Amino acid sequence: MMDGAGYVTADGRQIGGELLALHNITLRFGGVVAINDISFDIREGEIRAIIGPNGAGKSSMLNVISGFYTPSQGEVRYKGETRPPMKPYEVARMGVARTFQNIALFEGMTVLDNVMTGRLTHMNTGIAQQALWWGRARDEEMENRAKVERVIDFLEIQNIRKTPVGRLPYGLKKRVELARALAAEPSLLLLDEPMAGMNVEEKEDMSRFILDVNDEFGTTICLIEHDMGVVMDLSDRVVVMDYGKKIGDGTPDEVRGNQDVIDAYLGVSH
Repeated sequence: MMDGAGYVTADGRQIGGELLALHNITLRFGGVVAINDISFDIREGEIRAIIGPNGAGKSSMLNVISGFYTPSQGEVRYKGETRPPMKPYEVARMGVARTFQNIALFEGMTVLDNVMTGRLTHMNTGIAQQALWWGRARDEEMENRAKVERVIDFLEIQNIRKTPVGRLPYGLKKRVELARALAAEPSLLLLDEPMAGMNVEEKEDMSRFILDVNDEFGTTICLIEHDMGVVMDLSDRVVVMDYGKKIGDGTPDEVRGNQDVIDAYLGVSH
């Protein structure tokens, strides 16, 4: 049941009010329209999926949310306020973290050091203080290290914490990237194809972690994913894009039964 303050899921979970809303978003690259007049919202505590065929504009939409792209038209509202054009680091400081379709880790650094970079928005001391590692700089690093160690334990990567990322298999790299994003303590976590390239066992592990992050940390999640089994199992609501337009929006069951979605993407009623 949906109302202005939120809704209750089929399994009885209470979802809160609007965290982020996109109103009439259009994104153009020259004469190419990547996103065409799309509106939808993301509610506090929910897992919101964006699906659609390749080239639908899904990653472009995530880039608008995270500040990598500034929309040509439309409005982004976050926590009840209209968000002006911002750089990605400014959006990150507001509590939005993300992972990428193509893994973006520092291959020569250890898992621990990679995850520590997720705390950069929480580091307030200057370079000189950090170099001396004294006073507030030391206390701040110890506090950040403790939070990072909690994330490492939570995602069950303790045994590889000192391993250079470049030596890890693909599935573990994806988990490390999730850890780095989670270390930022985001209000909104954006996941761009978190299951891409994984085998069945790795997908099961990642699905479990996504659900646990949502449940135990209370993190709102917006994800792009092509595996429809994963989407239908994880998501509270799904928005469907095709050629830059929104063609469906609702619960997994509503989207699964939407004829426009079936024709454009699913192919048959799942």
